Amino acid sequence: MESQSEPRWILGLQIASVSMIWVFVLSISAWILHLLRLSRRLHDVPSASVGISIVAIPVFLLGAAVLTYVFVGLRRGREAPDESTLEPEEK
Repeated sequence: MESQSEPRWILGLQIASVSMIWVFVLSISAWILHLLRLSRRLHDVPSASVGISIVAIPVFLLGAAVLTYVFVGLRRGREAPDESTLEPEEK
């Protein structure tokens, strides 16, 4: 029977997916902040930019934080099974 531990490439893919989530969220937040600075520099009415940024940035950050929390919680709960608690295999 094969070992219960997962391959290292699966862990690498999981870490890459969490990293991509944060890159996406931080990129969107930086883009929205850039739009705010641009509207101020062009003497535009920043009402839409401010409204979007007040809602979107915290929602994106909260979503990424929750996904990271769930990922870390699932990883922390996985421990190697103890040999004494395993039931013997049927032959």
